[in-house]
Amino acid sequence: MAPGIPMESPVCLIENKPDGRLVVEEEAMQILLNIRQPVAVVAIVGLYRTGKSYLMNRLAGKRKGFCLGATVQGQTKGIWMWCLPHPYRPDHTLVLLDTEGLGDVQKGNSQNDSWIFALAILLSSTLVYNSMGTIDHAALEKLHYVTELTKKIQTKSSGRCQEADNSAEFVRFFPAFIWAVRDFTLQLEIDGRPVTEDEYLESALKLQQGNTEQIKRCNVPRLCIRKFFPSRKCFTFDRPANKRNLHRLEELEEEDLEPDFLEPVIVFCEHVWNTSQPKMVPGGRIVSGAMLANLAKNYVEAINSGQVPCLENAVQALAEIENAAAVREAVSRYEELMEKRMKLPTETVEELLGVHAECEREATGLFMARAFGDHIEKFQADLVRNLQEKKNEFCRRNEQVSSDRCLAVLTDLSQELEDGIAKGVYSVPGGYQHFVGKRHEIEDKYRLVPGKGIQAEKALEEFLKSKKSVAESILQMDKTLSNKDKEIEAERARAQEAQLQQQLLKQEQDRLTHMVEDQKRTHEEQLQLLQEKVEKEKEAWQVETERMVQHKLKEQEQLLKEGFAQKAGEMEKEIQRLKTESRPSNLSVVMSALENMLPSVLSLIGQGLQCYVLSSLAGAPKGPSQPRKLRALKQSKK
Repeated sequence: MAPGIPMESPVCLIENKPDGRLVVEEEAMQILLNIRQPVAVVAIVGLYRTGKSYLMNRLAGKRKGFCLGATVQGQTKGIWMWCLPHPYRPDHTLVLLDTEGLGDVQKGNSQNDSWIFALAILLSSTLVYNSMGTIDHAALEKLHYVTELTKKIQTKSSGRCQEADNSAEFVRFFPAFIWAVRDFTLQLEIDGRPVTEDEYLESALKLQQGNTEQIKRCNVPRLCIRKFFPSRKCFTFDRPANKRNLHRLEELEEEDLEPDFLEPVIVFCEHVWNTSQPKMVPGGRIVSGAMLANLAKNYVEAINSGQVPCLENAVQALAEIENAAAVREAVSRYEELMEKRMKLPTETVEELLGVHAECEREATGLFMARAFGDHIEKFQADLVRNLQEKKNEFCRRNEQVSSDRCLAVLTDLSQELEDGIAKGVYSVPGGYQHFVGKRHEIEDKYRLVPGKGIQAEKALEEFLKSKKSVAESILQMDKTLSNKDKEIEAERARAQEAQLQQQLLKQEQDRLTHMVEDQKRTHEEQLQLLQEKVEKEKEAWQVETERMVQHKLKEQEQLLKEGFAQKAGEMEKEIQRLKTESRPSNLSVVMSALENMLPSVLSLIGQGLQCYVLSSLAGAPKGPSQPRKLRALKQSKK
């Protein structure tokens, strides 16, 4: 689904099989995988037959969509999904999740309800709990699912997780909480004083005094909601219509709805649209539709395997998938930019490396913007290797295009020479000087042709080398030259050959020097970017931790006001643990990993230079320097 194109109707995201297994539906997965935008995920949970689906349709701006029922039988099974353009954020997608009603007597498996409730929390950025009547003791008892979350959700991997600090980390992962109270007919008053809906909720969440087992059980859901959900909001709704019209609620026009229902619904929708944040994972990483799909798959697989979903492991697995995709996207972007900006052949290697550096920076920036987690350096190293391979491919292409261009130019310029050789024009007395003159003419014209690229000198050397045996043959057949003259001419040819090889060797040394400098630049820039990324994520983690501390301080203060010193003391331990806890930083390991890449790269380049030098020396004419030997021959002739 392309961004901005809405789904016509909801689809099942997680099917609840009769045997209790949960299955992520492929159609929904594909829809999410195609959403690259951030997603604001609003999930609704609550007892069956309480009108959850109708509220979700209102959030979708539709009268129909999620299935409504008019009988005592629950309609929604599993978790259904509707992806829509966000009404207020053009660059976001609104994902609505309607869940199977809790407590359906026809299911007979309360554990299944607990998993649906847990998944709604894990996948959403805003959780709406829908109930009927009032927020009283009975309503809180029905919300016992929240008390089971410590058994259904694990924040850290088994090696690091302790029962004491497991739930303390829930605030880092959990969504904003909205309690929607349906068919509410009471006056919002406490002790004769008018209160807001939010004050009504907070009053209902106050702990009861006493140490009896019954009071302790009553306080557990209250305390869990207060601890786990730092952002809490309440909305109350009157009955939407008279009993006669309730069964056709989705058919009713606005004017047919009760004003005391319609007005709060409009306010509720506006609140959700305005305040619902994008789904995030710890460290402030915003989740896209594709990432949400992978999270859902990871959680369901854990549940089906009999394990407790681990948030830390899920985020780590998500980072692995996302970072690998970030590498592929960055490499693809690099290739696209190079194809667009690189005009082959280039005249110098510096020209190619300059364009490469620009494209590499843009591709790396794309990777850094998308990658996250504790092992970025592994994927960054993979990106560097991939980009170096792509750069080398462009270098080879550059050389090939240049070679082809040069060969075409030389073939065209040497046509007359080739014809003369074939016709024996130069196999006559004085033919050698004629041949040499023609060859010099070709060289001069060749050097004037523009756009030959970096292989110009090498192509010329190969061309002259290909004519070496012909030149020697013509020289030996030339009757106008004495043996001494022939020796001088042969030596002059060898001197010119050696000079050209020295130029090529110098050119190759310069090329490899630029390549080494480019590797050093890449290395330094990658280290700098990685350090900035790690520090940025560390700061985000600290901000997140500070938010958690402030929430717990607020709850601690409230507990003291309510007279629960022991609970406040337990909260103090959580606060101190959070204050002393710092996110594990593997910056030194990260830097060491990347720093180790440079010596190996430089070593390979050094080996390449050495091989080239040796091969060049092996092919060079032996003996004294050619100019000096040529002067000696001329002196002996005199």
